Amino acid sequence: MKAEDIIVDALIAASRTLGEETEKLLREKGREEEGNGKVVMDAILSNLDYARSLSIPLCQDTGMLWCWIEVGTEARFDMAKLDKMLDRSAKKAFRKGLFRTSVVSDVMGERKNTGNNMPIIKNYSLTDGSDIVLHFLLKGFGSENCSGVRMLNPTAGREGVVEAVLDVMAKAGAKPCPPVFLGVGVGGTMDKAALISKEAFFIRRKESSLEKEIRERINAQGSGPGGLGGRNTCMRVYLKEECTHIAGLPVAVTVNCWAERKTEVVLKGGYDGEDADSAQ
Repeated sequence: MKAEDIIVDALIAASRTLGEETEKLLREKGREEEGNGKVVMDAILSNLDYARSLSIPLCQDTGMLWCWIEVGTEARFDMAKLDKMLDRSAKKAFRKGLFRTSVVSDVMGERKNTGNNMPIIKNYSLTDGSDIVLHFLLKGFGSENCSGVRMLNPTAGREGVVEAVLDVMAKAGAKPCPPVFLGVGVGGTMDKAALISKEAFFIRRKESSLEKEIRERINAQGSGPGGLGGRNTCMRVYLKEECTHIAGLPVAVTVNCWAERKTEVVLKGGYDGEDADSAQ
């Protein structure tokens, strides 16, 4: 199967179904809710069922496509050909998967719709190995608009990081369609912190003590599903850390709504215009 076809299928699937762990967590936490919180969680779970059975997107906002491309240092790699292939794949997925076109140009003027949900936001980095790994987020802007960056003093420490995330969520209220999933980037420069806050969504490990503390303190505020009160405002926090300057402590928070739409595709051996074995 061609890499292009695998990417198309993966993007369409991500718009219609959540990952197994994400759906399991939503169903588990839904059983904890009462009152308005339970009403919202029941509606979310019904939405999951309908989207799956009818093969339609989970939300009318099918998002702006963000892609983190990890290139193995020993991978076959032609950046221009890979870039064009990603664009072709995305356009096919948007059309075939009935994605809403939500991207505009002339952003401070007429804001004219590009008509095809392009361009993709792409970020490249190097890693070990011979594969290319494509990490995709389908980023809706009800939640993206609630994201933020805080430039802390270096003495702020761990508690300062926690308070910064709490502040972002306090200002967000119900706007990002909670319960939310949060990516937190700590360190680097302002722009690097923002980038790794999105990369953090692809971390595979058990919840750290800091991630757990942030999640529990957000939930203790009681905003709850839909902002209508309840136990679960935040489902999960993913935190990624980088080195930074002695004079600073950047903290970035990417907010995702309950529809944590993400997927990954591995291009085995890399990509230089010739398809190798690919695996989702």
